[in-house]
Amino acid sequence: MQIHRSGSVLLTGAVAVALAVTALPAAAQAAPSATAVISEVYGGGGNSGATLTRDFVELANAGSAPFEVGGLSVQYLPGSPSAGSQWQVSELSGSIAPGGRYLVAQAAGTGGTVALPTADATGTVAMAAGSGTVALVSGTAPLTCKSAADCAADTRIVDLVGYGSAVVREGGGPVSGASATASVARAASLADTDDNAADLAAGAPTPVNTKGETSGGGQEPEEPGPTEPGDVRIHDIQGTTRVSPLDGTSVTGVPGVVTGVRASGSRGFWIQDTAPDGDPRTGEGLFVYTGSTAPAVKVGDAVLVSGKVAEYYPGTGTQSLTQITAPRFTVLSSGNALPAPVVLDARSVPGRYVPSADGGTIDALPLDPSRYALDLYEALEGSRVEFADTRVTGATTAYDEIWVTVKPRENPTRRGGTLYASYEDQNTGRLKVMSLDPARPVPTANVGDVLKGRTTGVLDYASYGGYNVQATELGTVVDKKLRREVTRKQKKDELAVATYNVENLDAGDDQAKFDTLAEGVAVNLSSPDIVSLEEIQDDNGAVNDGTTGSEATLKRFTDAIVAKGGPRYAWRYIAPENNKDGGEPGGNIRNVFLFNPQRVSFTDRAGGDATTPVRAVDTWKGVELSASPGRINPASPAWADSRKPLVGEFVFRGKPVFVIGNHFASKGGDQPLHGRYQEPTRSSETKRIQQAAEVNTFVTALLKADRSAKVVALGDFNDFEFSPTMKALTKGRALKPLITTLPTSERYSYVFDGNSQTLDHILTSPGIRRPDYDVVHINAEFADQASDHDPQVVRVKVGGGFWH
Repeated sequence: MQIHRSGSVLLTGAVAVALAVTALPAAAQAAPSATAVISEVYGGGGNSGATLTRDFVELANAGSAPFEVGGLSVQYLPGSPSAGSQWQVSELSGSIAPGGRYLVAQAAGTGGTVALPTADATGTVAMAAGSGTVALVSGTAPLTCKSAADCAADTRIVDLVGYGSAVVREGGGPVSGASATASVARAASLADTDDNAADLAAGAPTPVNTKGETSGGGQEPEEPGPTEPGDVRIHDIQGTTRVSPLDGTSVTGVPGVVTGVRASGSRGFWIQDTAPDGDPRTGEGLFVYTGSTAPAVKVGDAVLVSGKVAEYYPGTGTQSLTQITAPRFTVLSSGNALPAPVVLDARSVPGRYVPSADGGTIDALPLDPSRYALDLYEALEGSRVEFADTRVTGATTAYDEIWVTVKPRENPTRRGGTLYASYEDQNTGRLKVMSLDPARPVPTANVGDVLKGRTTGVLDYASYGGYNVQATELGTVVDKKLRREVTRKQKKDELAVATYNVENLDAGDDQAKFDTLAEGVAVNLSSPDIVSLEEIQDDNGAVNDGTTGSEATLKRFTDAIVAKGGPRYAWRYIAPENNKDGGEPGGNIRNVFLFNPQRVSFTDRAGGDATTPVRAVDTWKGVELSASPGRINPASPAWADSRKPLVGEFVFRGKPVFVIGNHFASKGGDQPLHGRYQEPTRSSETKRIQQAAEVNTFVTALLKADRSAKVVALGDFNDFEFSPTMKALTKGRALKPLITTLPTSERYSYVFDGNSQTLDHILTSPGIRRPDYDVVHINAEFADQASDHDPQVVRVKVGGGFWH
């Protein structure tokens, strides 16, 4: 399941942070923020005695770069929440300039005489004057926590303020003094020490919006735009490295022609110099950031721009985007010709990806655009580019984006994608494409389709995928008729075992999701005998009320499989301890076995639970499990806040087989492939290597008791076939990864940022010979998908290749 989109790796779940608690209520501890904070909260608007007519929440940006709030929300909870209390959500858009404010208007009362300044976002929440909790949240889904401890574990919370007698707050206590006539506001320094009582104090309400307007209608007078060109040109600002030599400097009268306008989200426009300096390292394009104000320019306008040069880092570990902030500009003329776009193709884009800094930052390295692809893209940042007849390598997303390759022969897969083959062999031709015209979004396309004709736009950089083309002219999609695969049916004497990540399935999901996933099992996988599922949630999904069972979810799923022509599957699983297995808070995802009792039986042995480790037991009849189902060493630190493997003992045609369902830790926290640190650090890998070692130790114990034991380990291992995780998992040849038995062009089960890659695996013990293995491509390459993973299946034959 992808829930962040960051860098070049899949993020499959949020990790809960466990905090110690004392006899007093614990305080919510979002990490102290050096960027966006809640700067003021007022719930007395319109109350008796109030001057202001509305409640409000004010945000501020304590950082040195603009802070994007699109996709974030402000949420409110009563100070003493009851069982029925719910967080109320106000969605945000736009951004906050460095040092700037952002005003969220809330419900109006019947009192007061003074209106708020024009709000940057408007909610309908009637906040209490004397007590409550306000949270700035990454995302718009309502929070579910109602205690300080639970909120402390929710990593979506960017900042939190509890006032009055609020139960949920940061630090030793809530900030006091809020009333009908007093707000609580952060100190002018905007310091965030995660102690509400220390960071904020009561006083007269002083709401300020992104324009600097106050409730009395006051505003800093705007300086006039420039009238004459200054001495600085765009190539002077861009310089010969990734960071501008003029970073933090005010510039005046920078000339350029407007090449693209972004009127929503992170608003602004691009300009490009029509008189380049001829140095391929120094860019001639630049983004002018206008914040929450829609830019009053159009493509073809010749402008002069004044403002401050700033490097904006859009995410953790990313490279920066050079831009002019707090701009003042003058339109000199309109309808001017645009600079010719740079053609991107297999000849112009280098074969090497990025220079190395031995894990350090590449910010200060001189650009070498003839040698490294990322140096070329950086030198073209903000400039017009074009390409033609490109193959789609990443299907259209919910954000109206697609990935294409300008290098059609670079690591092609059998079905039209681009294979991610190793850490050293990066795909340099991949680019993300989106449309600057909301009325003409990127068309729906699947992997292997072709974006026919010319696509032209401005080269930009963002945290999600790195370099991207903001298209002003789009090619048309040619449908190459990619079809979902159907694997063959297992024969009578073949045991078929499959793995499928069903992306946070719970009983509250739409029936359409159940039906599509069920069709994948019954039709595309041809009804395997055993299906190991990942990401089955508890029955009420993300509702964080202590529910851990999945009976209703599995009943709906197995019913849907029957309706699609599949067998009536039975199931086995071990419910996790509440909120101890990572994933979406309150969701309690787990691994589950489905099995067809008409073909295979499950050996039930009591004793397996969320905390008891399963063992290999050597008996006179052969090796057995101490508990079935069971979990591998669940108390090991390797599994802290992560899914524990599920182990089951099955019998097929009188012979035992041991199946291990896995879902290793996500890649959250890894530095992006396209980021400023090269080579990127894969910090999440440490935990997966530990988890792989635990599984390997368990399999080794099984094989020590019976070297011919038949073991199938499968699931979402969240790592590649060439990774250290796989080396740890296969140590001593205890297991063999079947993905390596496929032709290279077929070794993938997941598509991310235009890379076809393998996160899901099936591995078998040496006692299983000549397995018939298939990755069944039904999701990852398609715009319309029930899961972001493709399932896999292995068939093993009794009396032939299975036993020896």
